[in-house]
Amino acid sequence: MTVLRAKRTCPEGHVFYKASDCNTCPTCEKNSKPTTGFLSAFSAPVRRALASEGIDSVEKLATYSEKEILKLHGIGKSSFPIFHKNLSDAGLSFKD
Repeated sequence: MTVLRAKRTCPEGHVFYKASDCNTCPTCEKNSKPTTGFLSAFSAPVRRALASEGIDSVEKLATYSEKEILKLHGIGKSSFPIFHKNLSDAGLSFKD
């Protein structure tokens, strides 16, 4: 089975090919990955999911329950050990 990939160009001019409807440019995603801070430990889908909710710090993460975070598109159970470590290091935890 051959997967057809559509040629796309992002607003920055990067050319890429995607089989899905996702318009996210891999080059822009790579260039926008933070090198320090809370979000630097996560993959692009997790960062996008958190950003869509306005979660950009462990303090904001602590205002959500694990169940609420797991419902976000792009976040899976494998992210939770990192969430827990970040929260624990800050003396915080998920809301009950």
